[in-house]
Amino acid sequence: MTSTFFGEYGSIFLFLFIAFVLSFIIFFLSFIIAVTKGDTEKLSAYECGFDPFTDSRNTFDVQFYLVGILFIIFDLEISFLFPWVIVLHHLPKEGIYSMVVFLGILTIGFIYEWQKGALSWE
Repeated sequence: MTSTFFGEYGSIFLFLFIAFVLSFIIFFLSFIIAVTKGDTEKLSAYECGFDPFTDSRNTFDVQFYLVGILFIIFDLEISFLFPWVIVLHHLPKEGIYSMVVFLGILTIGFIYEWQKGALSWE
């Protein structure tokens, strides 16, 4: 029984072992080879517009949070679309109609956000 177990799952265990070994080798080589000096490009302000080494309690513009929330909403929409598309030919009409309603609600929300100016960066 153990010979069939290792015969069937041996390749999976070998793959996992090689993946772990390569991961550790690459991880430790990055510490040995990498240059740790920071240049002006790495130390400059990134995305938020604040100096990265000032007080961490500075207030952010609400626009950053809105864009983040909108990204999460529409990213989740796409994650719901992939499984639906895969089983589309097996779904009854109710499954198709429910996804159309779901996409319609999200489209209405997107149009509302667009009209309110949440997507315009000023």
